[in-house]
Amino acid sequence: MFCGVNTDQTVRSSEIAEATNASGNHLSQVIHKLQQFGYVETRRGRGGGLMLARKPEAISIGALFRDFEAEVPFTECFDAANNNCPLIETCRLNTYIKKALDAFYSELDEVTLADLVKDNCGLIELLDLNPANGVSCDRSRQASAAE
Repeated sequence: MFCGVNTDQTVRSSEIAEATNASGNHLSQVIHKLQQFGYVETRRGRGGGLMLARKPEAISIGALFRDFEAEVPFTECFDAANNNCPLIETCRLNTYIKKALDAFYSELDEVTLADLVKDNCGLIELLDLNPANGVSCDRSRQASAAE
C-alpha cells in the first residue's frame, strides 16, 4: 500500500518501516518476496529502493495473498505430506474450511491495490512521502468507496 500511495517513486524500506511500525528484518523478507513474485522492482545502492512493478489496478489482492500463503497450509489436514490427524477420513470440517477459504480468496480476487489506496484519504495522509505535492484525495468519494 505504501508503494501504491507513492506510485512512480522509488521508496526506501526504512521509510516504509517508519510509517508502518514494521521491523526492518520482517520488511526485508516481505520486500524480497514481493520482488520474487513481480509486485515490486528493487534497486540497490545510492538512490536505490523499491517501486511497484505493475500498475495498482493490475495487482490482485487475492493473488497476492495466495502467493504469500501458498506454502503455509491452513490446517494440518490440508498438508498431505505432514498430516497426522486420525480424523481425516471421517472429518467433514475440512470440507467446510476449504469452502470458506475459497470464498475468502474469491472475495479478495475482486480487490486490487488501486481499490485499497484510491481516495483513501487517511491512508494517503499516513503514507504519502510528499504531502506538499498534494496527492489528490476526495473525501466525499472515500465514503462511497468504503461502502
